Amino acid sequence: MHQREISNTRWSQLSISNNSLYTKIADLYSKPTKTLEALNKKNITTINDLLWLLPRRIVKLPDLAKFQYANIGDFFRGRGEVVSIQARPNFKARGKGRAVLLNITVTVKDDLSENFITLKWFNAYQSIQKKIESLKHFEFLGVVSVFNESLQIVNPEIFDIGKSDSETGLRITYPTIDSIKSHHIQKVFDKIPKGFWDKIPEIIPSSIRDKKGLLSRSQAFKYLHGRVPPNEWSQEEFDRAKRSIIYEEFIYDQLKIKLRKNKRDQLSREYIDISKEDIEKAKSLYPYQFTEDQTKALNDIIVDFKNSTPSMRLIQGDVGCGKTTVAVASAFLILKSGGQVALMCPTETLALQHFREIEEILGSEFNVELLVGSTKASKKKVINQKLADGDIDIVIGTHSLFQDSVSFANLELAIIDEQHKFGVEQRIKLMKKGENPHCIIMSATPIPRSLSLTKYGDLDISIIKTMPKGRKGQKTRIVTNENLKNYLSFVKTRLEMKEQVYVVVPAIEESENEDIRNLEHTFELYKKYFPDFRITPLHGRMSPDEKEEAITKFKKHEIDILIATSVIEVGINIINSTIMAILSPERFGLSSLHQMRGRVGRGDKPGFCFLVTDREVSPESMQRLQVIEKYTDGFKIAEEDLKIRGEGDLFGQEQSGVVTQKKLANIVLNQDILYEAIEDIKKYPDEFNGVLNSIEVDEKVFTTI
Repeated sequence: MHQREISNTRWSQLSISNNSLYTKIADLYSKPTKTLEALNKKNITTINDLLWLLPRRIVKLPDLAKFQYANIGDFFRGRGEVVSIQARPNFKARGKGRAVLLNITVTVKDDLSENFITLKWFNAYQSIQKKIESLKHFEFLGVVSVFNESLQIVNPEIFDIGKSDSETGLRITYPTIDSIKSHHIQKVFDKIPKGFWDKIPEIIPSSIRDKKGLLSRSQAFKYLHGRVPPNEWSQEEFDRAKRSIIYEEFIYDQLKIKLRKNKRDQLSREYIDISKEDIEKAKSLYPYQFTEDQTKALNDIIVDFKNSTPSMRLIQGDVGCGKTTVAVASAFLILKSGGQVALMCPTETLALQHFREIEEILGSEFNVELLVGSTKASKKKVINQKLADGDIDIVIGTHSLFQDSVSFANLELAIIDEQHKFGVEQRIKLMKKGENPHCIIMSATPIPRSLSLTKYGDLDISIIKTMPKGRKGQKTRIVTNENLKNYLSFVKTRLEMKEQVYVVVPAIEESENEDIRNLEHTFELYKKYFPDFRITPLHGRMSPDEKEEAITKFKKHEIDILIATSVIEVGINIINSTIMAILSPERFGLSSLHQMRGRVGRGDKPGFCFLVTDREVSPESMQRLQVIEKYTDGFKIAEEDLKIRGEGDLFGQEQSGVVTQKKLANIVLNQDILYEAIEDIKKYPDEFNGVLNSIEVDEKVFTTI
């Protein structure tokens, strides 16, 4: 297609500069259009946004050729004369206004040889037939296929002789947006002034581009959008353009991370003097020896505490590896130095679990308190005052901890459990309760190296891989209707052995829109399955007292089967629970499934996890379940989960989900470019300093992740 010259006065007066990237697309038009409305709905409002709306594909169209050069699977452009037309009504299909649609077969003789080719249209309007009959002699373009050993082209485009889009030579296909098709999107790009494409501001220094063999930003986007002469465009240059932009995206993210780390390193605080006696006592708080990895993680944290800058350390490791043990030992060292500690959890259930454990371990020497949303207003007021006065040493809570009413006398350590459940601003609010406190972040899901380098590149990371001795772990099996009886029989046997069972469902009430096993139905069903055993529900809509009662009874073995939502995904630690049954497992992410099964097999009895599905699941879903069945290594599962779910919004409000700021770069598919970018920043610090100084990052990203 031709790029149209723009006469709009707003554009004729616009200077092509960095600012023009952020010119509204609406300024290209004299009045609103459906295409503009569709783009705005997708938050594509500026020229810069439009640049990242990349074509699904670009095909270099062939020149006019003899029919004998038509290759199956390739685009072919031919010219010929109509020999015969067959048009048969398809009464099973109707068009607009109930119009009868036609199946049309046309035989065409080549103008350049004696060969023939068949053109077919399915469910076509009569206008197609009339056009063919009026032309008799035309050019056509389409993808070659084969039927009954004869070459054919299905639904080709046809043109008057000499009026095809051969002048461009490129077929650019953009994604459909809210029913707005590719050619309408193409028209938006056609409205961009030609001079714009050569003036797109650069990010990567020219010296680096030369060393790496990268295209300039302008050239890269021109190739990605097919805005170069057809004779210059090639698949090789297109791939080079993609690599150039992917490299740029990784560089930009890594420089943001570097800037964030530099900012934090400029903060100062008093170092903490820690005695050897306190270190040994911290390691002996629990009635078992630290593993080698736990010891290393604690030593890393001790080094952090002795520095005069606030630390930000991520403790990552598999479910049940002992991260909480290290965090509590670290808290003990802070408490011994006279500082306060805050432990923030995503749910009241987990906060209560931690509170009970920590009160049992530290309660005889320090004041331990619980502050959650359901805490009575009168008690909250007392707790807030005691925290401000320094009369509470360690507080365990949920989102309540970062409320404006909460203040600390001397917050020295913030511990954040299940970090991915919180947004950036929430963590910052907690950190600002102290004077540059240290921060320990725990992630129960091991994080793949590629993700940790992009999402947590400015953090110090301690990895705990070794498991505490004596743990039997768990086995996982998929249960379908075919082996449901065997599963129920096995569960009954374990219950008779005085073991306990979790049954997890993905919903509380019946949903009209989702065919899932819900909690209420499952509760009644399992009472029929196991009439001789004690069963109770646990879900997020229960009151805090009801939740606490259910967990307490389960822990005391006054309950045999706990029917729960994924509220038990994290933190629940009841050793006698050996069976985890997850219903409708295809509704959960891989990481969630791995987290939940980590609730069993935590003691000297083996654990069993059953993924129970009572309906036909897609091959893709079954493949995901087989990953959980096959692998016990959380790092391997996390890699698979990363491929499926995406890497999260790196510098956004939330850190989970499938949204990503990167448009082309993929940390799974492009790991080699990621590692290359990281090394280059180290190798060429002077070249990248200029870019670093030009980056503007919201202040909130400097404090925490």
